Amino acid sequence: MIVVGAGPAGASAAYAAAVAGRRVLLLEKAELPRYKTCGGGIIGPSRDALPPGFELPLRDRVHAVTFSLDGKYARTRRSKQMLFGLINRPEFDHQLVEAAQKAGAQLRTGATVARVEQHGPAVPDRRTAAVVLTGGETLLAHAVVGADGSASRIGAHVGVKLDQVDLGLEAEIPVPETVAEDWKGRVLIDWGPMPGSYGWVFPKGDTLTVGVISARGEGAATKRYLEDFIARLGLAGFEPSISSGHLTRCRSDDSPLSRGRVLVCGDAAGLLEPWTREGISYALRSGRLAGEWAVRVAEAHDAVDARRQALNYAFAVRAGLGVEMSLGRRMLGVFERRPGLLHAAITGFRPAWNAFARITRGSSSLTEIVRTHPLARRALSVLDREEKQGAEGSA
Repeated sequence: MIVVGAGPAGASAAYAAAVAGRRVLLLEKAELPRYKTCGGGIIGPSRDALPPGFELPLRDRVHAVTFSLDGKYARTRRSKQMLFGLINRPEFDHQLVEAAQKAGAQLRTGATVARVEQHGPAVPDRRTAAVVLTGGETLLAHAVVGADGSASRIGAHVGVKLDQVDLGLEAEIPVPETVAEDWKGRVLIDWGPMPGSYGWVFPKGDTLTVGVISARGEGAATKRYLEDFIARLGLAGFEPSISSGHLTRCRSDDSPLSRGRVLVCGDAAGLLEPWTREGISYALRSGRLAGEWAVRVAEAHDAVDARRQALNYAFAVRAGLGVEMSLGRRMLGVFERRPGLLHAAITGFRPAWNAFARITRGSSSLTEIVRTHPLARRALSVLDREEKQGAEGSA
């Protein structure tokens, strides 16, 4: 079995398949460890999806969140229990890959995939898929998992369809000890000036990860937002060690998750939370599912059985992550129209803050809260109707 991409999704897929006893080759185009544009927040669902015994390389533990509305009306909420942890992606990703290797997976770095073939002269039989590298080398496997990021070549082969693309910009800013101490254990979330945008400050020891995200097509405005955000925080005088950008992509509801003996997961499948654009938990969870079901695809003796196992994988993803994504889209719609309402609720209405805390800790989910709390369900329904009426009025 071949897994393409050694981020959280690919490492999780490789680990799951290796633990199940399959021979696994994990391909990564970069050398590890490598930097990725990412806030690095590890919420409860991410922690719960990690391999047994995995020790998180936490740089900070978050007990407080300051919320602001485009720099105004700032309020800090605190929790006695840890809300979530903060990691640096190079360390975290490398450690996940090491866990997969310890389980038996083989790693090959510096391997860039040009394409996947399931028919033609490179493919010896119908039980095999061919992964062709840029240098022309061909690797054969009974199942392939694509976890090669948001610009995935494996996703293109499968035919992944996207309906939301956002631009994230981020700076890693080294700060003096006095500044770092002020941020220790506390993050900032700022609801931004463009519809659906927000910014964040995540402390990691002597460095602050500062970023913003908004819809693609607003590049100049997004860059201005980041610059204004950094200046407003009093951080403009510190030189970033890294400045980077990244596109996040959400799948459409009818987007495929497989083609023949090829499965996709994580960013390659467009799996992430549409409102917050949180992707690590989606990568870990979908990667584990992809690895487990790819084992069954690899063992399938004909195309019909392989298709059945791939459909089971798609069902597992849609039943869990797909339901969460649907609710996330509804929340994004509310946030785009009424950021002030959400800010007022989370800073001034204790049940809303408690819900936020439970979700980040992993003791509940947004889906569960909406399903079990009549007030939350009614409020979302009212806001859904408002959005529908607004859309009809502007049509």
